[in-house]
Parts: sequence; structure tokens; C-alpha cells
Amino acid sequence: MEKDEIHLRRLPAAAPWGPHADSEFHGVDFLPEDLSEAPVETGMRVNKKYSCLPAEEKGIHIINIRAIEDIGYDQHESTLLNSLSKNPDADCKYGLYFRDGKRKVDYILVYHYKKSSAGKTLARRAQQNDASVRSTKQDQPLPGKGVQLEMGESETHMDYHEDDKRFRREEYEGNLVEAGLELERDEDTKIHGIGFVKIHAPWNVLCREAEFLKLKMPTKKMYQINQTHGLLKKINSVIQKITEPIQPKVAEHKPQTVKRLSYPFSREKQHLFDLSDKDSFFDSKTRSTIVYEILKRTTCTKAKYSMGITSLLANGVYSAAYPLHDGDYEGENVEPNDRKLLCEEWASYGVFYKYQPIDLVRKYFGEKIGLYFAWLGVYTQMLIPASIVGIIVFLYGCATVDENIPSMEMCDQSNNITMCPLCDKTCSYWKMSSACATARASHLFDNPATVFFSVFMALWAATFMEHWKRKQMRLNYRWDLTGFEEEEEAVKDHPRAEYEAKVLEKSLRKEHKHKEKHRYFPEETANKWRQRTDKEKLTWKDRFPAYLTNFVGIIFMVGLTFAIVFGVIIYRISTAAALAISSTPSGRSSVRVTVTATAVIINLVVIIILDEVYGCIARWLTQIEVPKTDKNFEERLIFKAFLLKFVNAYTPIFYVAFFKGRFVGRPGDYVYIFHSFRMEECAPGGCLMELCIQLSIIMLGKQLIQNNLFEIGIPKMKKFIRYLKLKRRRSLDHEEHMKKKQRYEVDYNLEPFAGLTPEYMEMIIQFGFVTLFVASFPLAPLFALLNNIIEIRLDAKKFVTELRRPVAVRAKDIGIWYNILRGIGKLAVIINAFVISFTSDFIPRLVYLYMYSENGTMHGFVNHTLSSFNVSDFQAGTAPNDPLDLGYEVQICRYKDYREPPWSENKYDISKDFWAVLAARLAFVIVFQNLVMFMSEFVDWIIPDIPKDISQQIHKEKVLMVEVFMREEQGKLQMLETWKDKKKGENCNNHSPRLSRSRSGSLSSCHSYPLDV
Repeated sequence: MEKDEIHLRRLPAAAPWGPHADSEFHGVDFLPEDLSEAPVETGMRVNKKYSCLPAEEKGIHIINIRAIEDIGYDQHESTLLNSLSKNPDADCKYGLYFRDGKRKVDYILVYHYKKSSAGKTLARRAQQNDASVRSTKQDQPLPGKGVQLEMGESETHMDYHEDDKRFRREEYEGNLVEAGLELERDEDTKIHGIGFVKIHAPWNVLCREAEFLKLKMPTKKMYQINQTHGLLKKINSVIQKITEPIQPKVAEHKPQTVKRLSYPFSREKQHLFDLSDKDSFFDSKTRSTIVYEILKRTTCTKAKYSMGITSLLANGVYSAAYPLHDGDYEGENVEPNDRKLLCEEWASYGVFYKYQPIDLVRKYFGEKIGLYFAWLGVYTQMLIPASIVGIIVFLYGCATVDENIPSMEMCDQSNNITMCPLCDKTCSYWKMSSACATARASHLFDNPATVFFSVFMALWAATFMEHWKRKQMRLNYRWDLTGFEEEEEAVKDHPRAEYEAKVLEKSLRKEHKHKEKHRYFPEETANKWRQRTDKEKLTWKDRFPAYLTNFVGIIFMVGLTFAIVFGVIIYRISTAAALAISSTPSGRSSVRVTVTATAVIINLVVIIILDEVYGCIARWLTQIEVPKTDKNFEERLIFKAFLLKFVNAYTPIFYVAFFKGRFVGRPGDYVYIFHSFRMEECAPGGCLMELCIQLSIIMLGKQLIQNNLFEIGIPKMKKFIRYLKLKRRRSLDHEEHMKKKQRYEVDYNLEPFAGLTPEYMEMIIQFGFVTLFVASFPLAPLFALLNNIIEIRLDAKKFVTELRRPVAVRAKDIGIWYNILRGIGKLAVIINAFVISFTSDFIPRLVYLYMYSENGTMHGFVNHTLSSFNVSDFQAGTAPNDPLDLGYEVQICRYKDYREPPWSENKYDISKDFWAVLAARLAFVIVFQNLVMFMSEFVDWIIPDIPKDISQQIHKEKVLMVEVFMREEQGKLQMLETWKDKKKGENCNNHSPRLSRSRSGSLSSCHSYPLDV
């Protein structure tokens, strides 16, 4: 027995209480529903400082670990044991093991408890056939206190709820022990009012659950992995030598030549598996997964309905549940562990240039998180060629800007093209040459190479998806997930706590109506009714109010986003008009730049704020739907959050790309908002430059502020706030303060894991920026690449150092996110076709070059795209207040449109040139879309989803497994034959000839005895 533990045991005088009364349950206090009917045999280990009972009181049935004073005894007969051991923490490796230093802690349950501040005694009553808990409190003075304190009504009410939670914990922990788990409690911690339950899964439980979960485990059989030969082998060896400096120094990352054959674990076939080291056969990730499965299906029935760990957490019975990290990741004399290795080789900015140790990530965090980081790594690698091509396109624009004839014509002051006013009254006529800088900058992004880059990015997206599918199959093979099916997990997926509560509410409501209607029915009818209500479930009628709220809420949020964009439009128009009144020439010349920059910054701030708001609203809308399982909840949440965030992020960009400047009207007949604000126009160089500015600022700002600063700052702030709270609640005992924290105490102070949805969401939105409007911003892949290099290490550091260790979840793919990526890839082709044809001047230039150019060059293109307007046709009150601002009287001004001149019979009507350009634009959209879609599908078809070598290895595994079982069956058959022959010989030697003659038929029948092996 350990120094700090005491065993209190009463010899059995009757049948033992509970199914495991003859065993020893470490740290678990089983409290019977009535102390007067307590069990006659209870084995228990107490792991805290407490007062020892006198000798004559040793017949007590049970001790409550948290409230030893509740039993009642005289103070002078007790002996206080304050220091049972000097430093037991080192033996248990500071919380990684039980107090005995042998059994590993696989999971932690955390609860809040209230220590008694007044003398009181609790008499606990609970009827066996009633699941509800009833507590009765009686005030009695504690030994040595001398005074009895009155309990207020609020304190009584609070204590009742605390006792109710304690009852549920006691029953739940008792059920866990019945399931085979071993528990140990610790309330003597540095965190005041927080208790910890340490859970250990013994070997027999691990084997049972591994068989139930169909976990594939490595067998003794090893086989050679097919290696490349000839030229490919030399190329691979050269590549390995070149990439050796960027490979992580992790054993799991080294190329393997042999692999162990894996098979679903079976207790009947334990001889197939390598069980030489049982402690490491199931790693910590697998052990925590097994314990979590037991926690989910173990129930607590004292609340009148079944409660698993999710319900207990939701109702505050437990405040947290999590597996432990493997140890510390920094500090002196830290033992080597996977967490420390991940911190050094993965979660450090100094190794940003290295590959990720994906196999070690999977080993520590599980397949689902491993697949996320593998996908992020593949996406980041694929951004490298896209960034290089984007840079080449941008440099091509820079190199040809001086050779671009349309921008040279716009900058040529000798053309003397006078443009119509940009606003009514306050704005005057202006020279086209004043927009020279805008025109030259537009050519950087609006050039023939842009079309090539759009086609390239469409094919890049298809190649990326195919490459990821192949990578995913390789990981499935390496991680033994080839036979794993999501449907198997769905069968074991337990209902969520909220769903169970809603079903309970519905069944209770029906039960109440049934009792009112059939008040005098016999008891048998009531029992049948209760059995029917156990199978109750939520129908669409129960969820209809939630569905209606979802529909109205989403429509309202989308409408709110449109309203905000419209408000920014009003801001741009009004600000432009206000700045145009400015008396300073510099103020009037920088109107467009000022308005564009400030409007984009406003859009960015609104997008960041609404992103957080929409995330909370999407979660609330999903919660009121009450999905049954966590998987359903996650998929519905992803759909709503993606829809709202997609609309929020891209609505301002869609407006600039496809709506700005389309519904302006013409001089003398402009379109007005609220009869006072004139719709804004595109710059003389087109809207593509403004689209580029909008896209770049929103993308960079969103990545810098939301993805990086928020991810770094908010967790740090939460951690600091928790530290201040704990410091305020911490005991003033200096010795207690200086004591080293246990592992589970340190992990409790970390941030809970909130799922991968936020991580995926920010990358999917970024993928949209990279692909949807890449025709207007070729440098988008470069900025995404730079962001992701930081993002990988940032997320890694967050998972390793700032989050509690998540429960490992098996998964063979990235789920619904793959379908979203494919949808964005298809949408990108259509959007880029429209951006090239309608937003840029690519199509008008082609039409002019091949239909209207006199000498086959672009000379005269600018004049061709401008229409003429007679200033005498201005509407009353809209003409410029200062018509002589340019120093001469203007009679004809120009504006960008395809319309008939004022001297034509149908003046200001749309000209034939407009319809020719529109037809060319639509034709380009159709041709571009179908051509690129066909090429993408061709890439999809020509690249096989499963690499050839992986399919061969999977087939080889199946053949080897069949051989193993055939040999095993042959061995069994030979043993049976040998045993039969031996038995036959013994029978023949021991019997007389007469007996042998009479039993010859039975002996001869031995050879034809059917064997079922």
C-alpha cells in the first residue's frame, strides 16, 4: 500500500453490494442511495488528506472522499494525517500516471466542487425505482467548530444542485468501473474548487474495445514494399539527397522499405499480433479514443433519462473531459516525448522550409487532424507553381506597359480629349490624360497574358484536386484506413446531448397528455406507453419552427450584407461629390483614389466584424435545428457558415466586377439613387484596376488581421485572463503555490479544442480569392503562399502548445470540404470567363483589332470606345457650375460607351458597335467555359485517383492476409489430425480384442468424422 493511501474494508456479512464489490476501485467513492442500506463490503482507495476513524468505528460502510465529515465522529477520537507522503508527484511523473506510478492516465474528467464552509451533514436518499435525485440536508456542527451556522435559502438551493451533480457523478463513475475502467480521484490540487478524475483503461478493456471498434493493428507479419527500379530508382535517390535538408528529423518520416501487415484486432487471434510490449501496443492516441467511446455510451440514469458524457458536460456535472498531452514541450530535463518532438520539428517558425512530419501528427492527434494538415501542405505546395506563373504574368505586364498603345493614347496630351463631368454641378470637365497613371496601372493586370493565366488556374485547380485524391489514398494505405468506412463510424455515432434533451421533453409532454387522457388505465398500459416513448425521435414537424427560423435568418443575413454594400456605395458617391467641391486642385485630383481606398477599408472592417457575427449566428441556427449526431451538426454548421461567409467576403468584389458602371446611364439621362445620388462610373482604364485594388486589400487584410493576428492574439488574451482568474482564486499557501503542477492541471488551463471548421473555413475562403477572381489579380497565389507558410506553423504551434489534446477521430478523407472545393473550382471557371469578357477590355480590343482597325493595330481604340455628347443637352440643373475650368468653352464632351453621336438621327441610342462587342463577349464566355471545363474533366480523367503502386500494395496485403489465415487453418488441421491419431493409438492399445472387434465401427468412423475448422 502506498504511503498516502488507506484501505478501509469491512468483512462481508451478506451479499456484496454492486457487481464489482470484490474488486478494488481506486479513487472511486460509491455512495449507496441510503446509508442505512449501505453495502457490507466496499473496497476503496482514498487519495487525499483526511481524518482517520477511531478503531471502534471501523465497521462504517463507506467514506465519501469529498466530505469525510459527513459521516460524523468525535474529534478527540480522530487522528489527523496531514503529511502522508513527501513527494509522490515524481513517482507518477506529475500526473501522467496513477499514484502507483504504473497505470497510465488515459483520460481526465474535471468537475467543480464546493467545500463545506459551515458544519453540516448530508443524509442522502434516493429511491431505487425513481430516477430523480432527492437530497436532504441536515445541519450538524463539525467537530471542534463550537458554533452552528445557519444556512440561507439560496445556499440550500445551491447545495441541492451541487448534491444532485455529485449523485450523478457517483453513479456515472460507478458505471465506468463496471465497464472495466479504473479511476482515481484528485482534489488536492493547486486549482481551488476543481476536482480531477483520472481514468485508466486496463489491457482487457483495450482489447475488447479495439475489437468492437474494428481498429486495424499491426501483426507480426512483415512484407517488402515494392521499390522502383532502373532510372526511376536513380531519380528518386537523387531527389531524396537534394531534399534531405528540408526533411524533418523524425523517424516516422523516413522512407520505409518494409511494412507490417495490419488486421482488425481480435481477441481470438491475439497470436497474430506482436504483443511483446503490451504497454506500447496501443499508443496514447488509441487509448484515449477507446476511453472516449466508453465515456460516450456509458449512461447516468438518475436524471430520469439516459445521460452520456456529452450530456453530463452540457449540464455542468463535469466541466471538462480531455486526454492528456504526452508531457512538457519545453524546459530543462524534459523527457523526450512526441509532443516535444512535434514542437521542435513542426510547430516552430524556424523550420518553415521543411516538410511536415504528417505521420507523427497523425500518431499524436489522429487521422482527422492529420488529414487537415496534409491537405494544407499539399495546397501550399501546389501554390508554388501558381505563384511563379502569376509573377511571370505580372512581370509581362510591367515589361509591355510602355508598348501598350491604348494606354499611350490616353497619356498623350496632344489628343486633347475632353471628358464629361463625373458628377452634377460641382464637377467640371476634365482631360483624359489626367487618368494616365490609372491606365498604365490597369495594363499590369489587364493584358493578353491574363487570359492565359485564367485558363492555367482552372487547370491548376483540377490538378490540385486530383493530386490531393492521390495523396489521400497514399495516406489511407500508410495509416491502414483502406478498409475503413464512414458508415461504420456513423453506426457508433451517439446522439448529441441537446437532441436527447429535446426527445426527453417531447416524450414527457406526450406522457403527461397520456396520463391526463388515460388516468384510470392499469399499470400495464403505462409500462407499454413508457416503452414506446423510449423510441421517440424528432420529426420534421418538431423541427419546422427551427427550419423556418433558419430560412428567415439566412435570408435576413444575406439581405443585411447587400444593404451594407449598398451603404458603402452611397458613401462612395456622396464622398466623391463632397470632395469634388474642394477648392484645392490636389483634393480634386485625388478624389477617385481617396474614395476607393477608404471604401475598401470600410468593406474590410465590415467583413471582419460580420465574419465573427455570422459564425456565431450560423452556430445558433444549427443548434436550434437540434441535429441528432455530431457529424450532422458539423455538416449543417459548415453549410450555413460557408454560405454566410462566402456572401460576406465576395459581395463587394462581385459589385465592382459585374455591377459598377453598368447602370450609369449617359450624360443628360443619368440614373439616380433616391433622386439625388448619381450612380458611380468606372475609371477611364476600366473597372479591372479597381477590382484588383478591392481584391488585394480585402484578401491581404483578411489574412493579416483575421487569420494571423486574431489566431495569435485572442488565444493569448484568453490564456492571460484564465491565468488572472486562477491567480485570484489560488490559495495563499506558499508551499502549495511553489508545488509543481500536475499534467492534468496544466492541460486544464489550455484552450479547449473547438474543431477544425474555423481552420478549414479560412483556407476555403482563401482558395476562393485565389481562383475566383484570379484574372484581375495574378499575384493572389503568391500572397496566399506566403500566408500559408506562416499559417501551417501557426496552427501547429496552436495545436501543440495552446490547445488541450483533442480526441483522435478516424477519417479517410476531408469530408464535405472536398465537395466545396470542387464547387468553387467549377464556379471559378464561370466567374473568370465573365471577368475577362465583361470587366476587362480584352474583348473590345479584339473586336476593334479584327473588325474596325484600319491598319491592323490598336491605334484609335480609345477614340472608338468613347461616345460624344453635346453639352447643350444637359438636363436643367446638372451642368457644371464652372464650365470654363479648363480655360476654354466646351461644346462636345466624351464619355465611355457605345452610343450614336448627337448629330445622328437616333442620337444617344445604343450603336451597332455595342451589340457586336456584346455578342463577342457572350461567345467568349461560352467558348471559354466549355473549353476549360472540358480540359479540367480531361485532367480529372487522365490522372487516376489511386496510384498504381498503392493499388498493387493493397492487393498484395489482401493476398498475404489470405495466406496467413490459410497457414493458420492448416496448422490447426494438422494438430487435430495428430491428436486424433494419438488418441486412436491409445484406444487401440488399451482395449481387448473382443472390445476392439465390437467397437471397430466406431474406430473406423474416426477417419470420416467431420471437422469444422
